Amino acid sequence: MNHRIVIVGGGAGGLELATRLGKTLGKRGIASVMLVDSNLTHIWKPLLHEVAAGSLNSSADELNYVAQAKWNHFEFQLGRMSGLDREQKKIQLAATYDENGVELLPARELGYDSLVIAVGSTTNDFGTQGAAQHCLFLDTRKQAERFHQQLLNHYLRAHAGQTDTVEQISVAIVGAGATGVELAAELHNAAHELAAYGLDRIKPENMHITLIEAGPRVLPALPERIGGPVHKTLEKLGVRVMTNASVSEVTADNLVTADGQVIAASLKVWAAGIRAPGFLKDIDGLETNRINQLQVLPTLQTTRDENIFAFGDCAACPQPGTDRNVPPRAQAAHQQASLLAKSLKLRIEGKTLPEYRYTDYGSLISLSRFSAVGNLMGNLTGSVMLEGWLARMFYVSLYRMHQMALYGTFRTLMLMLGSRIGRGTDPRLKLH
Repeated sequence: MNHRIVIVGGGAGGLELATRLGKTLGKRGIASVMLVDSNLTHIWKPLLHEVAAGSLNSSADELNYVAQAKWNHFEFQLGRMSGLDREQKKIQLAATYDENGVELLPARELGYDSLVIAVGSTTNDFGTQGAAQHCLFLDTRKQAERFHQQLLNHYLRAHAGQTDTVEQISVAIVGAGATGVELAAELHNAAHELAAYGLDRIKPENMHITLIEAGPRVLPALPERIGGPVHKTLEKLGVRVMTNASVSEVTADNLVTADGQVIAASLKVWAAGIRAPGFLKDIDGLETNRINQLQVLPTLQTTRDENIFAFGDCAACPQPGTDRNVPPRAQAAHQQASLLAKSLKLRIEGKTLPEYRYTDYGSLISLSRFSAVGNLMGNLTGSVMLEGWLARMFYVSLYRMHQMALYGTFRTLMLMLGSRIGRGTDPRLKLH
């Protein structure tokens, strides 16, 4: 029987790994490759803030797992991992139900010889009172679309009003990391676009956006030379930026900071902190940390089972020579997927597995159509600061590189051409 590789999680890393392995091991019959995900389609997670603001139509940019599996010689199974039996080398999938609560797929088990867990992360609200009840999160396409619909509903209600009263909308974003910063800029752009399409009862200047950060500056995980210009640009756009402001409570209409400030908001987004999905916590004896990440060796094998690998945001991978783990970033997941595509072939051949070494190629932050800021890092160039149009082009290229890894060069070029043609016939903002 062929070596059975099961990959759980169809995010950027898991899907790229399944595609690579399908093209090599699956196509040649060296191994059977199976991808498991609880959704039928994939959208690149770094774009979810654009889905929330409406500047990206998720239906146009989604990838279908069933079709991708057919084209790339792997199998797809719809399901959500709920348990693990390491002794029997099986994972358990929970039953799947349709929108009416009728069972679509029963609970079942899948066997594996090599298991790869790439289930990503979810937002960590740190147990803040009221956050789970009153805040929206941007972990999934469905959550991003929910935010967009609520935003649009505010504008539609104002548009249908019969009075001349000036309408306003207030949005509070908790967390000034990449997601929070990029969402704030996209919402400012959305306010102008909605007014341009005639939904102008709420003027752009009457969308009040507050970005709240517990730390001393925006983009705390990135160099200050990036965070400084971003902070200034956000303030020029009219975004209220609050630093050293820890949210202690969220109510239906307000956020309350630890020092007693009350921030009124009709829409509240929590974009601070991450944690791995709760079901991973000590799953069948595997070692996890305080935020549920699986502890892995430099080979990306879990510390207590060499048959199980984990990578991406759900894995705590040490950085040699430091006391830190590999940061939860898209570029790390891409690098790890590339390594595992080689490692799993070597494992089947009984050879020694290589160790992962994180390479930081820099960071890019998009401020919608207004600007972009970042730095590129390389052996020849060192660290180069970018800002404006050039930084924006490099930012867009990251998504195109992701598409090339999944579709290949020719199909990606066709997608780019189709996107260019569609600009003349589609609205610049999703209006439904």
